[in-house]
Amino acid sequence: MTSAVSISKETPRGSIACVGMGITLGAHLTPMARSYIENADIVLAALSDHVVELWLQRLNPVFRSLTPLYRPGKSRMKTYREWVEVMMTQVRAGKRVCAVFYGHPGIFAWSPHKVIEVARAEGFVAHMEPGISAEDCLYADLGIDPGRAGCQHLEASQLLFFERTLDTAGTVVLWQLGVVGDRSLGRFRTPDAYRELLVERLREDYPNDHGVVVYRAPTLPVEQPHVQRVTLGELTSAEFTGHETLVIPPARELVPHAGMRARLDALDAVYLTDDAHVSTA
Repeated sequence: MTSAVSISKETPRGSIACVGMGITLGAHLTPMARSYIENADIVLAALSDHVVELWLQRLNPVFRSLTPLYRPGKSRMKTYREWVEVMMTQVRAGKRVCAVFYGHPGIFAWSPHKVIEVARAEGFVAHMEPGISAEDCLYADLGIDPGRAGCQHLEASQLLFFERTLDTAGTVVLWQLGVVGDRSLGRFRTPDAYRELLVERLREDYPNDHGVVVYRAPTLPVEQPHVQRVTLGELTSAEFTGHETLVIPPARELVPHAGMRARLDALDAVYLTDDAHVSTA
């Protein structure tokens, strides 16, 4: 299956499609993303697991992993810029490039957004195809409906780097828990002392005994979601691999806005009455 924006075999110029692999191997790959992969001249991939890379090569053997560009102590931003250059080199050579990323290519992923920006600025066709993200898995595995009381998403480090206001009446999700507080962008996990600092910050808004969830989505079909339920005070003693997300349930009820409710009552008195007249006319 191909789409209107996928590149035909006759197209002479280079192009790029950034697609999402989803979280769980094989199960989350959409038909559209699979089509981009199979019809590409070359597939470049930044994925979470070597097993996933081997599986991807079965769909298109012209494959190159971007992961080796990571180096211990090397800034991740430098690596991400190198990824963009590797991708654009292939596009400028006239190839139909498919870049495959873990989960959704536009979520916590700088390089896909940047390469699409650069490619379009240079006149090439560029497209982002969404994928199932860790956020999607989180809602399903933990039974959270973000529309019930709202859901605020932040990178965990933002609570340490910036002054942010948390909405404690809704669910708060803190991503990149494993590298919280890392300003070097060169570490793949920060020591527990950094998470202790995060706990100190969270105590400004939540009691020490407030229940939280340490979550990790499964990447292989044989795995189960990793769910640890602890109190905020127990957080630093929880098990970490470096890929966890912190989910903080609401700590208070929603507070009615008396002023706005009164104004809505006044509007209802006018418009609901008018609607009733129309329906009986």
